Amino acid sequence: MLDPAEALPPPQAPLVDPNELKSWVLLDDARLLVLDKPGWLVVHPSKNGPWSSLAGAVREGLGLQTIRLIYRLDRETSGVVILAKDEATGSRLQKAVGKRLLGKGYVAILEGELREPVNVNRPLGPDTESRVTVRQRVVESGGPGAQEAQTLLTPLVVAGGFTLVGVQLITGRKHQIRAHAESIGHRVVGDKLYGPDSTLYLEFAEHGWTARHSALLALTRQALHCAVIDLRPSGFDYLLRAPWPQDMARFAEKRMGLTRAEAERLIDAFVAEKFPAPLPRATAPDQAPL
Repeated sequence: MLDPAEALPPPQAPLVDPNELKSWVLLDDARLLVLDKPGWLVVHPSKNGPWSSLAGAVREGLGLQTIRLIYRLDRETSGVVILAKDEATGSRLQKAVGKRLLGKGYVAILEGELREPVNVNRPLGPDTESRVTVRQRVVESGGPGAQEAQTLLTPLVVAGGFTLVGVQLITGRKHQIRAHAESIGHRVVGDKLYGPDSTLYLEFAEHGWTARHSALLALTRQALHCAVIDLRPSGFDYLLRAPWPQDMARFAEKRMGLTRAEAERLIDAFVAEKFPAPLPRATAPDQAPL
C-alpha cells in the first residue's frame, strides 16, 4: 500500500518548467545533448504542446531545432536520455545501438527478495491476452512477434521485502526490464502495467491516480532509472551517469532502511564493475569504425 507521506502525481503530467530544464543537462557539447529525464515526462512530442514532452521542451527551451533521439525511455522511467545535434552523430549512434555497442545500466527496486544474480534470457512479444495492447510478455522462441531479449539482474541490497538491483540490458526490447522482472516473480515497484493488475494502467490514463492505485501500488511511478549509458564501445569517449533520483531514494530509505549515501555507494560499485574502462585502442576514439 502506498505510504500516505508520498506525494501523489497529478491526474495529468505537469508541463516542463523552463527554469528547471537546464538543471537536467548532464552533457552539452558540439554533438551531443544528454539529459536526466524525470519519471513523469514523455520523451516524444505530445498533443499538449511543446512543453509537455522532453523533445518539445528541448526545442523551445534550449533552442535546438535539429535533434535526434538515440533511444527512448518510457514516461515513468527516469534517467539518461541522449540526443544528437546533427544527422551524422545521430546516424552513428543509432547504428551503434543496432550493433549493441552501447552499454546500458539501470537501477530498479523490485518486489520481494532476489538474493542471487539472474540472467533472464527469454524472448518477448505482444501479450495477446491482455486488454492493454502495448503490454509485452515472455513468449516461445520463433512465435508471432517474438524477439530475443536478455536482461542481467544483480541484487545490490535486500531489505524490507524489496530488492535494489543493478540491471544490464544485453538487448533493448519494449518494456524489457519490466516484463522480464514480472516473469520471474519480482515486479518493479509501482508498475501500473506489469504490476498486480494491468488495468491500473488504463485507469490511470483515464482518471489519474485513484484510491485503487494507492491500495495496490507502493510508489506513484515505476521504480526504474537509467543510471548509466556507456558510449565508449561505440567510439565516443563518454560514460554518462544520472544521479539516484529523489523519489526512489526516499522510497529506499523509508521502506528498506537504505540511506541515500549507501545506495549511491552500491550503485557506483555496480557501475564500476559492469562498465569498466575499455582497453586502449589503436585508433582515435571518434575515428573508430562501427
